[in-house]
Amino acid sequence: MKVLKRIIRFLIILIIIFIAAITWYGYKFYKETTDRTPISTKVNEIREKSDYVKIDDLPDYYTNAVVSVEDRRFYKHGAVDYIGILRAIFFNIKNKTLQEGGSTITQQVAKNLYFEEEQSVIKRKVAEAFIAIDLEKQYSKKDILELYTNIIYFGDGYYGISSACNGYLKKSPTEMTLAEATMMAGVPNAPYYYAPTANKELCKKRQQKVISTMVKNKFITQETADNIDSSFIDKIN
Repeated sequence: MKVLKRIIRFLIILIIIFIAAITWYGYKFYKETTDRTPISTKVNEIREKSDYVKIDDLPDYYTNAVVSVEDRRFYKHGAVDYIGILRAIFFNIKNKTLQEGGSTITQQVAKNLYFEEEQSVIKRKVAEAFIAIDLEKQYSKKDILELYTNIIYFGDGYYGISSACNGYLKKSPTEMTLAEATMMAGVPNAPYYYAPTANKELCKKRQQKVISTMVKNKFITQETADNIDSSFIDKIN
């Protein structure tokens, strides 16, 4: 029994040391990255783009769709959603898949601002969390959601909602219908699969996922959901 306790104690110590090491490793990477280019500089560069869209100019049902499918507790948690991470781990283990991610919208903004090409996942994830914390100290949730919609990748070389809407829908983001908004909200999760030009059936399935989350989170009624027409996706080329 004493031997078992010693082994368990030793393993716990090893785990603590490992967590401390990767936290320090990621923190150092975060400091080097943000010292080289401060967050405010990155944000201002995005905001100065000619196709930058203010969140107040986007339909509410689009931003609601984004929050509903990407981070339904966005307005309730901090930069990192520990409950969401645990929920995603449980879901993936239960279903033997990697369908659910634990990253918040703020973490996704951090990733897209700095780490699109970073290959070391552990180092990136830790640095991403520290940057997300800084983002939420410096900017409001509304600002962060606005940044998200303007930098996220939609496939086919389209970055940001303006570029994607003009490319896929041939219209401005302000003109999106509810049906189009639910499709657009679903694409960034995996644009190589869900983009309407990549696979129309998968695109429609992802759109239905967005719609079902909107019903579940009370952004729309089931009656409204039942009347959303996805046939426009077949015409996108």
